[in-house]
Amino acid sequence: MKNSNLKLVISIITILIFSGALQAQMFKRTPTPNDTLKSTRVLANGDVVFSIYAPEAESVNLGGDIVPWGKKVESVKAENGVWTMVIPKAAAGTYRYHVMVDGVKVYDPKAPDAYKTSALIDVTPDGEDEFFALRKAIPHGAVAAIKYFSTSTKTMRNMQVWTPPGYNAKNNKLPVLYLIHGGGDSELAWPGVGRAGTIMDNLLAEGKCKDMIVVMPDGGIDVNLFVEDLVNDIIPYVESNFNVYADTDQRALAGLSMGGLEVLETFMAQPNMFAYINVMSSGWFANNKEMYETGDKRLAEIAPTLNKTAKLLLFTQAGPEDIAYNNGKEMLKVFDKNNIKYEFSEMPGGHSWMVWRNDLHSFAQKIFK
Repeated sequence: MKNSNLKLVISIITILIFSGALQAQMFKRTPTPNDTLKSTRVLANGDVVFSIYAPEAESVNLGGDIVPWGKKVESVKAENGVWTMVIPKAAAGTYRYHVMVDGVKVYDPKAPDAYKTSALIDVTPDGEDEFFALRKAIPHGAVAAIKYFSTSTKTMRNMQVWTPPGYNAKNNKLPVLYLIHGGGDSELAWPGVGRAGTIMDNLLAEGKCKDMIVVMPDGGIDVNLFVEDLVNDIIPYVESNFNVYADTDQRALAGLSMGGLEVLETFMAQPNMFAYINVMSSGWFANNKEMYETGDKRLAEIAPTLNKTAKLLLFTQAGPEDIAYNNGKEMLKVFDKNNIKYEFSEMPGGHSWMVWRNDLHSFAQKIFK
C-alpha cells in the first residue's frame, strides 16, 4: 500500500474508532440514538434546533441567552428518547445555552468543544509541599488563550501559552518549550489537569529551571498534519508574536502518548530544529511493520544530524503497566540499531497524569542549561 493511501486509511480508522457507533460495538453495548446525535442545528430559515438524548427524563427545558426573555420553549420527546426544542428565526449572534433535565442544569455533552471541559479537583494532602501545588507566597506566570490561522489546516486553531512572572516587564528574549497533550485531549489539558503553569511557577521560585515560554498547542488532528501545523504555523506565530529566540538551541519539544508520536514525527522530519526532546509514554505500534521499516530507514538518514543537534533526547515511560510501555521499548531497539544517542527513565504509575506531571517537572529542570 502506498504511503498516501495508508495515511488515508489510518485517518479513516481513527475517525471511526472515536465515533460513538463503533465504540458501542467495541464495548458490546446496544447502540443508541446518542451515538450519532447532532445536538444543535442552524436551519436555512434561521431556526435553531436543539436535541438531547434523555430517554428516562420526565421533563426537559432549554435555558440560556438563546431563549427569548420571558418565553418558554416547547420540548418534544420522540419515541427513541431524543428531546427536541426549536428557537424560531434566531438573530445572528453568539449565545450561551444549557438544558434543564428533570430540574438539573446540563451543559451540552455533544457540543464540539465539550470534550475540552471537565471538572477538576485538587487532591493535595500535603498542601503546598507537592511540586504541582498552587503556592500562595510566590510570583505566578500567566496563561494566555491564543487563536491563530493555520495555513496547514486552513482553519482557525487554538493554543495556550504560559509566560513566566515578569515576562512583560523584563522584556528579554526567552527560549520556548512546545508541550503536547495526548489523544482525546486538547490544548487545555496541560494547563488544566497537567498543572503545567503551576509546575513552572514553582520551579522558577525554587531556582530550579530557566525562564522560558511554554506553548501548549492543540494536537488533536492527524499526526502528519499536526507536524506541518507546528513547523509552518505554530512556531512561526510564536517567534513573531512573543519575545523569544528563534534558533535550535533555544527550542524544546515534549509530548505524551499521542503527543509523543507527534514529537517523534516532528524531530524525525526536522532533526535539526530542537535541542531538547522528551517523548513521554509513547512509541511506534509494536505490530506495525511499515512504521518500523519507515522509521528505521529515516533514523539511518538523520542519525548524524540528530546526534549533533539534540543536546538531550529523552524517552520516559511509566513501567510495564503503561499501555505504551512495550511500544516504546521495542521502538528504542531501532534507535539503538542506528546508534542514536538518548537517555531513558521510567517510574511506576501507568498511563496517567501523575507520571506526566513528574516528567514535565524533571524535563524542565534539564533544558536550556
